[in-house]
Amino acid sequence: MDQNTTNSTQDLCGLSEMPARTFFISVYSLIFLASLALNSLAIYVYFCKATSQSSITVYLKNLVIADLFVSLCLILRIAKYASRSVEILHIYCMFGAPASYLNMYCSILFMGYIAANRYVRVVRPLETHVLQTVRSTNYICVVTWAVHSCFVFVYIAVFVSADKENSPHSGFNCESFHNSVLKQIYLVMQITSFLMFLSVLISLILFYWGTVQRLRKAQRTMPEQPGNSKLSKSKRNMRVLVVVFCVCFVPYHMVRLPYMFISPQLHDCTAAQAFYILKELTVLLAVLNASLDPLIYFVFCKTFRAQLNLQRFRQSN
Repeated sequence: MDQNTTNSTQDLCGLSEMPARTFFISVYSLIFLASLALNSLAIYVYFCKATSQSSITVYLKNLVIADLFVSLCLILRIAKYASRSVEILHIYCMFGAPASYLNMYCSILFMGYIAANRYVRVVRPLETHVLQTVRSTNYICVVTWAVHSCFVFVYIAVFVSADKENSPHSGFNCESFHNSVLKQIYLVMQITSFLMFLSVLISLILFYWGTVQRLRKAQRTMPEQPGNSKLSKSKRNMRVLVVVFCVCFVPYHMVRLPYMFISPQLHDCTAAQAFYILKELTVLLAVLNASLDPLIYFVFCKTFRAQLNLQRFRQSN
């Protein structure tokens, strides 16, 4: 099926007149307001109030920056749903979508780094690994941003080139703007991103399992040891991280790759609409992460709780 046929099929099936538009506009607007407020507060705490800095704080700072940009990218996503303009869709596909994915996958990696950092603290509580120093942590964050930015810049450059070659499009998806080269680049990026997500997911599960086993062993051999309470907190903290990660990112990655391969082959309009809405619902869960990550700041960072005067509340739970 060529691009023109795909675009005609989208119009015929009503993908540009999706009845779920109002729902997505409303929910994305709520997520935007909530995430903007929460992450602005986190930015204020970390960059204006906090005086001490540790490796975990560096990761949390970068995570909140990524989440704030995800929130800002929602403006273009809301505009895409609110408008039927091809120009708005074009702007979203050229800048909004790649910027959103850049920050989303940086968030995924930073959550993995946080889990690894905490797990090393559990396994070797009296040692400081070289990768746990503030300097090394800063280098890791810079490299993470640089590598992902390179992928996005390549995508945007090829997108602009493809745009000059192609005629106007009427589809509702960004794929309607892709030429053959951009399709291949997009496919490689999606597969690479999926493998990265999968490696982080497996790591989180292993870190949580390792923390649980460490706690069980300590409780069995030395049940009255004071350090057991810290291990219990580490287990709860890791569980929060794993739950937030799974709720937000697992559904999206379970649907995204099948959608890429199957949706162009669908000729039944009901199936095409249902599959599209399912994919968009998983995207909604993915961007919801920007509103849920402040829970991670609260759980993992004493400085964050102290600045919000919530330290006493945290200790009582």
